[in-house]
Amino acid sequence: MELAVFNSEGNKTSKKVTLDDSVFGIEPNDHAIYLDVKRFMAANRQGNSKTKERAEIAGSTRKIKKQKGTGTARAGSIKSPLFRGGGNIFGPRPRNYDMKVNVKVKRLARKSALSYKAQSEGITLLENLEMSGVRTREYAQLMSNLKLNDKKTLLVIPADNKNVYLSSRNLQGHSVCVADKLNTYDIMNCNNLIFVDGAHEIIEKILKN
Repeated sequence: MELAVFNSEGNKTSKKVTLDDSVFGIEPNDHAIYLDVKRFMAANRQGNSKTKERAEIAGSTRKIKKQKGTGTARAGSIKSPLFRGGGNIFGPRPRNYDMKVNVKVKRLARKSALSYKAQSEGITLLENLEMSGVRTREYAQLMSNLKLNDKKTLLVIPADNKNVYLSSRNLQGHSVCVADKLNTYDIMNCNNLIFVDGAHEIIEKILKN
């Protein structure tokens, strides 16, 4: 697939880039995408919900009343779950929600997501992006020049760039990701992918292995 390269003013340049069909032109596998997105969302769960059980409640261990002759049920501890202030029964405990998905399946999921974006013309190639400082207005103007200011975008850069990240942070619906950290969820969660010069080559190198 051949795409034109745009400059920061939103105009097409004379450059054209051919995307690798083995990464951007495969037959998408919906189930692989489902598994990888499910894995990503599960891994983001904190899993730190916790309630105290009767062994963890602070309180006296004295038997609160005699065993027989009270006319009521026997009770041995004030920390019993049956009493107010007692421990919880079968309450949540800290746990890890991580799921195992094979490396080949994750790779297939990213290829499938990228292929969907390519099919729907949701990929834009940007010639370069230079920001001398944190310039939110400048970043917003870039999105406007590319006619993507009203769409949910993900800018993929070849290497960490703090200025670009901070410039996009306050713009709703616009986010930035480094090429080697791109995941299936981020791809599917945006309307348009914008690859800064060289970012797509890094992704192709990773996913072709």
